[in-house]
Amino acid sequence: MHSWILRRHNLTRGRLPLLMGILNVTPDSFSDGGRFDDVSRAVEQARLLQEHGANILDIGGESTRPGAEPVPLEEELRRTIPVIRQLATELSIPISIDTTKSEVARQALDAGAEIVNDISGLTFDPRMLDVCREYDAGICLMHIQGTPQTMQLNPNYHNVVQEVTEFLQLQVDRCLMAGIAPERMCADPGIGFGKTAEHNLELLRAVPALQHSLQRPVLIGHSRKRFLAKILGRPVEERLAGTLGVSIALAASGVDVLRIHDVQPVRDALCAWLALQDPVDVG
Repeated sequence: MHSWILRRHNLTRGRLPLLMGILNVTPDSFSDGGRFDDVSRAVEQARLLQEHGANILDIGGESTRPGAEPVPLEEELRRTIPVIRQLATELSIPISIDTTKSEVARQALDAGAEIVNDISGLTFDPRMLDVCREYDAGICLMHIQGTPQTMQLNPNYHNVVQEVTEFLQLQVDRCLMAGIAPERMCADPGIGFGKTAEHNLELLRAVPALQHSLQRPVLIGHSRKRFLAKILGRPVEERLAGTLGVSIALAASGVDVLRIHDVQPVRDALCAWLALQDPVDVG
């Protein structure tokens, strides 16, 4: 089991995967846009996610749903930095900044964040690698084919598991060559980012292979995503049950981190599943 070492926290999966709670401080994210786009509501939701059992809080100020338009730097800073600055003094769990912009990452790390969660695997902004190294940030390296504007137009792979693994290994090697320690890194195959539903399912089945190949913790972000609609025929507001089912399957496969919106029901489902696998006194 590989640890993910941050500036102030050491994250290691126990009997259950770590849970990264999602906090989108945006007006247009695909499932919760506009719900937490002011500081007071965002802070309240963050406290609730920690109370419900989140191990990490991931804050994003730019929607990366399919077709989303880029957000100007100053607007992304306005949305995220005041929230991070306030939460860094309140929360006991580490804060992650979900961004592809090096200046957003830098200011978020200055404000108290410990992780940079970059959907481009540090490839969109050439200065991102240097910022992560300078701050000893934890890094989540994700795979994407294309950009949020183009990624779902025609996703195509000869072998999706092999190609995603090769991309992630290349980014891990870039970080190593830049002097970033391997224990700072986590890998994410990018469910829904330039993949069809079948591509996503192939990658979800391949979590143990990804862990073995990359020798890093693997994070999966499947919560409420569109591939569940292909399986279930449900709109986004009716995808909790599908999210729970996939979460249990991923826990059984040994995934390290789950990035999710609904922390409490996912934790409840995983605890119930674990009670059957590893009986404990439930009173």
